[in-house]
Parts: sequence; structure tokens; C-alpha cells
Amino acid sequence: MEHKEYKSINKSVRKKDSMQLLLGKPVYMDDITPSDALVVKLLRSPYANAIVQEINTAIAKKVPGIVDIYTWEDVASTRFTIAGQTYPEPSPYDRLIIDRHVRFVGDVVAIIAADTEKTAYKAMNLINVKYEVLEPVLDFRTAKDNPILVHPEEDWFPPCEVGGTNKRNLVASDINSHGDVDAVMSSCDILIDRTFHTKAFNQAMMETFRTYTCLDRYGRLHVVSSTQIVFHCRRILSRALGIPKSRIRVEKPRIGGGFGAKQTAVCEVYPAFVTLKTGRAAKLIYTREESQIAGSPRHEMEIRVRLGADKDGRIRALDLYTLSNSGAYGEHGPTTVGLSGHKSIPLYTGGLEAHRFSYDVVYTNTMAAGAYRGYGATQGIFALESVVNELAEKLGMDPTVLREQNMVREGMHMPAYYNETARACALDRCMEHCRKIFHWEEKYPVRDMGNGKVRTAGVAMAMQGSGISNVDVGSATVKLGEDGNYNLLIGAADMGTGCDTILAQMVAECMECSVDDVAVFGADTDASPYDSGSYASSTTYITGKAVEKACADLKKKICSIAAKMLKCQVEEVVFEGTRVRRIDTGQTVSLTDIAYKSQAFSMQSAEATATHSSPVSPPPYMVGMVEIELDKFTGKVTILDYMAVVDCGIPINPALARVQTEGGIVQGIGHTLFENVQFDRKGCPIESSFLQYKVPTRLDMGRLKVEFEHSYEPTGPFGAKSIGEIVINTPAPAIAHAIYRATGVWHRELPITPEQIALSHGEK
Repeated sequence: MEHKEYKSINKSVRKKDSMQLLLGKPVYMDDITPSDALVVKLLRSPYANAIVQEINTAIAKKVPGIVDIYTWEDVASTRFTIAGQTYPEPSPYDRLIIDRHVRFVGDVVAIIAADTEKTAYKAMNLINVKYEVLEPVLDFRTAKDNPILVHPEEDWFPPCEVGGTNKRNLVASDINSHGDVDAVMSSCDILIDRTFHTKAFNQAMMETFRTYTCLDRYGRLHVVSSTQIVFHCRRILSRALGIPKSRIRVEKPRIGGGFGAKQTAVCEVYPAFVTLKTGRAAKLIYTREESQIAGSPRHEMEIRVRLGADKDGRIRALDLYTLSNSGAYGEHGPTTVGLSGHKSIPLYTGGLEAHRFSYDVVYTNTMAAGAYRGYGATQGIFALESVVNELAEKLGMDPTVLREQNMVREGMHMPAYYNETARACALDRCMEHCRKIFHWEEKYPVRDMGNGKVRTAGVAMAMQGSGISNVDVGSATVKLGEDGNYNLLIGAADMGTGCDTILAQMVAECMECSVDDVAVFGADTDASPYDSGSYASSTTYITGKAVEKACADLKKKICSIAAKMLKCQVEEVVFEGTRVRRIDTGQTVSLTDIAYKSQAFSMQSAEATATHSSPVSPPPYMVGMVEIELDKFTGKVTILDYMAVVDCGIPINPALARVQTEGGIVQGIGHTLFENVQFDRKGCPIESSFLQYKVPTRLDMGRLKVEFEHSYEPTGPFGAKSIGEIVINTPAPAIAHAIYRATGVWHRELPITPEQIALSHGEK
């Protein structure tokens, strides 16, 4: 491990935008865009599977203030995907702006453009639609090869071959393995075969989906959207609208939360279509209900885990099969599912002789799923970690000791993780550290507190990645200003994660200045250098390295300009933060003078742009331990303590890394105990507001404590790995483990509600 004392790195610097947010300044999309734009509203299907036979908008169009109403007859027939992924997208082209065939309750039937919201809703009630109602496919277990096809169209198109075919309701399918799984399993002392079910979960970000569009003074489409993917969004709109990307500009303001939901272009195409049709500015803001019933939630998955182990606790073989429900459309379906195996199985590289991972991703007539923090790893880790905890209970072993025997360690080759090597791995130290601060030996035993209440604990560990290897690209431009300050231009999107701040810290470290001397701009497709976007835990690791490279290039340019000013060779000068010094004479020139010189009879600019991509995706690691109190009479679970230790390499900003971790833990607890996406018999979503969809609050959390174990990732900026997604993965298996300890019952479906606990305990 490399140890170095930094001035700006591994320091808890205040976020760049903290005061603006604290003071309630206008920073979000609806704050900064004109209020006189056309209001766009969407008429949605009440049926899960239907064909629009007739649609009569004549009466609705006569409502004063209605500008126009658009139906499937008004849109192009080019299919596209709204998945924010690098071209060519693994997700199939299976959408139209408006399709005559509606595929879930909430699918778009008509676009209404009006002067006011009240007028739009009045007209919506006057649109008369005649449907041919078809039988839907609602159970994803019966979707594959079902005679009812969610996408029967002939122009369904997969840009990449991922094993899918619309003629089988199959978005993607694959199998891969290492070693002879069946032979190793047959020689094991213990075999465990369990199936787990995780429901869909909504990101429930405070700022709903929203987009503003207008034509700029050059007639180009200008899009201001709450999005994580400005460059992908531009490409999506280009294909959907049939206009060149050069005629589209996409920018994002401050984002009020995304958690992956805004890696999908959920709403951008509708106001953009209205603007192109009318020539007027348009704004679409989803209601909370729309975000709940027509958003981009986590993929529902069923995961079967087969584990083979010896009686001494050595895990020798793992076989994992995942069935994933993509819903009505395929965005992110082929890619999320891979993480359920590739980012769970490698945790047990220590003694693993063989593994197999296979999956199917299917279409159903339910709300389309998408990206959510953890991106499939969350589901797979819940299943595998639960099975490992069950193995520990069967063997009468401490589950932390069992993991220490089997876990991946630094230097190990990971066949299940794309054949990468764990070059920076402090998972063993995370486990040891967490045991100590949690007081595992005291809290793990089951303690009867009286009145039907018991206390006990559970444990889990997790891994994730740092960007998509061989795919993701990050870029940064760093410019020297006349005051000796710097401008940093990025295409990554700060959605509350603090990436603007940590990337500025990297500039400050490289250029030997204060973080306050770095102004950050982004993201805007016209001004920012290309960046894949803020997803897949890529920003710190990928874009951060681009920042580091850009600063190194800028230093060279600054020294080159200074050398000419000092009338010497560039090798004779040294960069010293606020100035450049000629070594032999001691003469200096200030950054201010260098900046001005670059503007007068100069052939060299005082700015640099660098791009970075990585052939590897070094995993961060985490251990989580939870203490609960369970009421056997009511089934209520109270979180008393949650302790976590994370290895994200060298944390760039420990305070921001800590709040990232705390937020992810809270979301994971919500998935495990409270949140649920359910559909009635007709496929209509039940939890359409926060009255029904229960997200946890601070009062539900008990005590949270987060600490870090450092490793040094040689391919990352300043030794850093990612932090954004790993943090959501341990609560579900840890809490399920604690509930088993308290009740003697394993719960293999999320969420684990009080009703389920009370019922199962009563049956027991």
C-alpha cells in the first residue's frame, strides 16, 4: 500500500453547493427555467396490455388554452431505448414516443400541450379512447415462452447480441462458468439450495422526473433536464425525434436526487417533441404518482443459489441463476442482471473451486424497470449472503469467522469477476474492524428482553465496482484563469453525491491550490468534454483519473509558457503552486502573469483536456452489522444499531463518503423492511404515493456508524475506488440474518414485513 500525506485529498472539505442549498437558492430545473413554458401532461393507459383502436381528441382540443394533443398517429415509427448507456446500447430498441400498443398501466397514450396545468387536466378528461383489451403477462415466472407476447412487433431491434428475442418475451439470456460445478458439488459435505425473491423498489428521490425544452436562438433544441446522462440523453433524443445530435444541447442543473432513476431518459422525449412541433418552450414535471407508477424502479428478481461446502466451512462451489423482470420495456435489463452474480460470487474467491452463473431477463406487462443504486448486485448479494449465513448456522460457526475463511483477499485472482485481480482489498480488515466497533460477541447472541421482545444481530459483506471496465469514459478540462484560479469543466453529473467537490479537491491537490480556487462547471453537451455520465460508480475512479491527467498536462503547458517568459528551456523551471521558478537563477513568474501571457501573441493555451477509460473495475468492499429488536407478538423490527466499515481505497472526502454510506444503508433498510412495489390482479400499481409506499425516515434508523479501512488502488486517482453503490448492499442480508436469529425462520422475500414475521413465527 502506498502512503502519502495529501493537502486536499482525504480531507473533509465542505461541498461546493452547500450554502446555496442551505439558503434555498434557485438551483433546480424548475427554479432556473422560465415559468411561461407550455405545460406538458400525459394521458396514460388504464390497462396493462391493450391496443388503441380509436382515439378522439376533437372535443379536448377545443378547450381554451389547449395548444395541441398528440397521439400514436403523430409520432415517428423509429424504435429506440431510453436506457442511458454507451453506444451501441445493450438494451433493445423497443419503444416509440407513443405506441398504439400500450404495455403497462401508465403507458403513454397521448401528449397534451396546454397553456396551464388546469387546462391540460380538463382536456385530458375529455379525450375518448377505445381500447382492445388484451390479456397481460403479469407474473415474471411465467413470461418466458408465454404465448402472450409483450413485444410482438417485427421491428424490435437489439443493437447488441445479448441472448434476447421478443418472440420468447426474452430481453437477455446467458450462462458462464469456471470449473466443473456439478462434480465439485457432488463431492461436498453440505449442499444448500435456496430461492430468493426481491421485489421492485422505487428510488423515491425528492425531485421527480422533469425536463424543460426550447429552441435556442439558432433553432437548436435546448434541453434542461434533471438527468445523470447529458450525452446519452442527447443521443436518445436524436434517434427518437429523428434530428441530428448536432441540433441538440442537453444540460443539467442541480439534481434533487437520482439514485440511478435518472440514468434513464424517462420524460425528456415528450416536451422535446412538443417543442419541435410547436416551436415553443415546454415543460414536463412528473407528479409523485407518475414517478411511482411510470418511473424506472429496481428490477424484480428471483435468484436461486446452490452452495457446496465442506463441514469445516470451506465454500467450494456456487451455482447462481437469476430470473429478472424487466417489465414492459428492456432498458437496463441485459446489464443489471449480470451484477447479481458477477458481484456476489467473487466475494468467496478464497476457497472456491468452481462456479456457474446463468440468467434470463423477461418482459412482462408491468412498469419498466431501470437503474437503481446497486444495479443488480443488491439482489444477488441478498441471496448469496443469506445462504452463507444459513451455512454458518448449520455448521454452528460464527458467520464472521466463516467469511474470514472464504473471503477474497488482496492479490487474489477472481475468475467470477471478469478474471480481474483484487489489487486493493481490505475486506479482511473491514470485517475485523466492524466486529470491534460493533461489539459483535456481545450483540450476536439472542437476548430475551421480556414482553415478547428479543435482541440479536446479523452480518453481511458486499462488493461492487468502479465504473464499467472497457466501456466507461470520463473527461475533464482544466483552465488557468487570470487570477491564478482554475476552471474545471466536466460532463459527470453531481446529483447530491458531491462529485463537483471531490473533483475540485483533485485539481487543488494536483495544482497545489485551495479548493476554493477551483470553479466547477457541468454538465452541458455544448461545453463539457465527453463523459459517459454519473452511473456505475464511475465518477471518482474514471472521471477523477481524467482530472489528474488533465492537471498533469496543464502543469506542463504552464511551465512551457513560463519557460518562454523566463527565456530558458522548460526543463530548467519548476511549478510551485502560485508561480513557476527558474531553478538556476531563482527568477519567478506568477500564475496571473502566465495566464495573461497565454492571451497575448501566444501559440499555447493555458488549458488542458484529458480523457480516461479503464480496462479494469476495481471493487470497493464493505462489511455491515446490524442489531435489531424484534417483537414476536407484532412482528415489528426496530433497528437499534447499524455499523459499517467500507474499503473504497483512499476516500477523497471522508465526510462525503460517510454520508454516502449512511444514505445507502438507510435505502437498504427501507428495501428490507418497508418498501414494496405491488400490482393488483389487473396490473395496476398499488403504491402510487408516499402514503402507500413507505420510505424510512431518520426515526426508523436507530444508530448508524460508518468507518473506513484504506486500501490503495494503483489504477485510481490518488488510490481511490468508488463509494456510491457498494453502500446499499449489506442491509438486506444482515437484517434477514438477524430476523432468523430472533425467530428461527429464514425470510427469502423482500420486503420482510411485520405481517410476514408474525405469521411465520406463529406457524413455527
